[in-house]
Amino acid sequence: MSTASRSDSMRGGGRVTGGPTAKHRIVVLGAGYTGMLAAVRLARRTRKLDVAITLVNPSARFTERLRMHQVAAGQRLADNRIPEILAGTGVEFVQGWATSIDPDAQRVYVDGTGTLHYDELIYALGSSTDTGIVPGAADHAWTLNDPRTAHRFSEHLAVVAAKSGTVAVCGGGLTGIEAATEIAESYPGLRVTLISSTEPGAMMGDKARAYLNKALDRLGVAREVGQVVTKVLPDAVELADGELVSADLTLWTTGVRVSPLAAQSGIETDARGLIVVDPTLRSVSHPNIHAIGDAAAVRQAWGQIHGTCQSGLPTAAYTADTIARQLKGKTVKPFRFGYFHQPVSLGRKDAVIQFTKADDTPGRFYLTGRAAVLYKEGVSSSPVPSFKLSKKMTVSVQLSKGGKATRATA
Repeated sequence: MSTASRSDSMRGGGRVTGGPTAKHRIVVLGAGYTGMLAAVRLARRTRKLDVAITLVNPSARFTERLRMHQVAAGQRLADNRIPEILAGTGVEFVQGWATSIDPDAQRVYVDGTGTLHYDELIYALGSSTDTGIVPGAADHAWTLNDPRTAHRFSEHLAVVAAKSGTVAVCGGGLTGIEAATEIAESYPGLRVTLISSTEPGAMMGDKARAYLNKALDRLGVAREVGQVVTKVLPDAVELADGELVSADLTLWTTGVRVSPLAAQSGIETDARGLIVVDPTLRSVSHPNIHAIGDAAAVRQAWGQIHGTCQSGLPTAAYTADTIARQLKGKTVKPFRFGYFHQPVSLGRKDAVIQFTKADDTPGRFYLTGRAAVLYKEGVSSSPVPSFKLSKKMTVSVQLSKGGKATRATA
């Protein structure tokens, strides 16, 4: 079975069935961090079985979501192509949008013109920033959802910086912090304001957060803390107290939404649209659908997992291994996961790493400075090499299974 792109054969109502001799057809929707790992790892784990794997994604370029703040600041990333990453795996790549799923007939419609039939489906459609929660955000704010959008933002940013203009970054989570510091470091003449309803880095311990604030001060990033954005205007951000924060450019990094595809297709989801899964990450309404990463409502004894690459990759590896074990008639243990760290870049020359407990609350230890920069770069750069290495061997992508915090669910 050779790796190939089937985007052309999908046009004009043609059907792709996963190969005429295949006994077991597996379709993976989404080629982000989780979908890519699931497809590559599953191909290796089932290489001696009669299995056909198809990976569906709108773009042929792999998006490094962990680095979108770098793109926004004007930096160039490596051009990693999905067919090249898949080379030699036997995974078939279909470039297109999945527009609907018929879980009863076990088929996926791609771009409204092609049909993929499956015996098992891995649903890996990740999340994006929600600009619909505040008036004006969708019209006047930029996001880091797509590399093309981030690149266009960087072009506008260079123009604004040449005039010593202003940039507002809305959201004091890790993405907002990384974006604000990256922009401020790249363009020292800009006035960068970070707007957050909570203390930036609120999830960190006191010492790590103090270091973070010193870095923000050093880079000249102004903060509006404890403020709620009520409206985004073409040249400003309006706060709940009526204050207007000047912004030639506004970057929106807060709020999360997932694809409505699962809910629209009749797959059981929670209030946020995440697929409700059992302890083996299978849909409770359709057990031949596996949900991973940001698309799944995964619960552990300590609580529900929130979407990050740190938690997403283990769900992908687990699902690939689980499907392979089931096809071989072996037993499967429940998924276990615990958080390990919160790595945050503060520009290219600084970073802070907060090590955590299984439930993502801060632990005693943290790392800063040059060591933290190297640590963070190692985290950000690891996925693509892991995909390529996974074609040859089983690669560990999980730092912690949660220890005692998850043993009760095992």
